[in-house]
Amino acid sequence: MSEKANEGKVIEKSAAQKISKFGSFTAGGLAACIAVTVTNPIELVKIRMQLQGELSSSLQRTYKNPVQGMGVIFKNEGIRGLQKGLVAAYIYQICLNGSRLGFYEPLRGVMNKTFYPEEEPHKVQNVTINVVSGAASGIIGAVLGSPLFLVKTRLQSYSDVVKIGEQTHYTGVWNGLKTIFQKEGFMGLYRGVDAAILRTGAGSSVQLPIYNTAKHFLLNHDIMKDGTGLHLTASTISGLGVAVVMNPWDVILTRIYNQKGDLYKGPLDCFIKTVRIEGVSALYKGFEAQVFRIAPHTIICLTMMEQTMKLVYSIERQVLGH
Repeated sequence: MSEKANEGKVIEKSAAQKISKFGSFTAGGLAACIAVTVTNPIELVKIRMQLQGELSSSLQRTYKNPVQGMGVIFKNEGIRGLQKGLVAAYIYQICLNGSRLGFYEPLRGVMNKTFYPEEEPHKVQNVTINVVSGAASGIIGAVLGSPLFLVKTRLQSYSDVVKIGEQTHYTGVWNGLKTIFQKEGFMGLYRGVDAAILRTGAGSSVQLPIYNTAKHFLLNHDIMKDGTGLHLTASTISGLGVAVVMNPWDVILTRIYNQKGDLYKGPLDCFIKTVRIEGVSALYKGFEAQVFRIAPHTIICLTMMEQTMKLVYSIERQVLGH
């Protein structure tokens, strides 16, 4: 039994540590796309909840909770309404999570070799290095995927029935990108990228470190054995941590991306105006949907990543002869 467990650990190490950068990008992006297919309707509700009562002292509650919110959208906009922005979400997830999950191990490996030259890089578990690696890889993805998140946000906030926040109508992701480029130029596509960096950096800095820390803790203390159950448990813990840390920055990002003019000058201005007019609790608008979305998204994404990493590694080994 111990040989079988050790064999599993060797496979995991090979898949996570020896896979190419392109393979890691592919595996991470594929896992994320599978997850977003399931969670996109919740993401849509979250965005609308975050825009409710924007810069208003009155409490607007069209969308009261994730389940009720999805019911309202389904009633007014149908099943297609629940999957608004899905194409943009796919491309964004490939950019974001492909980078976040793909560059995490290489960045961590470089820093471990630099600061712990006498130890095997994959065995080092330094919290600071893990956090920096997670934040850096997430920021790379946020910058690459920012135009897609911008269009996705506007596609998902738009409704010709229930109007929440500023409304911008695009017929699809490509129409959105084209329209923004024509009206605002290349820099218009990167409106709000500073907020995206803050939001993604915060989330990424804790996602994989919490996941890996939880997984190693459960393994090292013989609480759980390596397998799907362990991955699901560690992913759940990670998802909850990400939700708490990221939600305030997520609210700010949603509002900056959704604005048509210059309601906010930047993340700090949005933060100050939101808190001053709506109170500190406004930074946690949509938190229920955030947890409802991010827990299953993280579980599916990170659990599937274990499998897609192994799949891509086995393909690379056959093709490259490793």
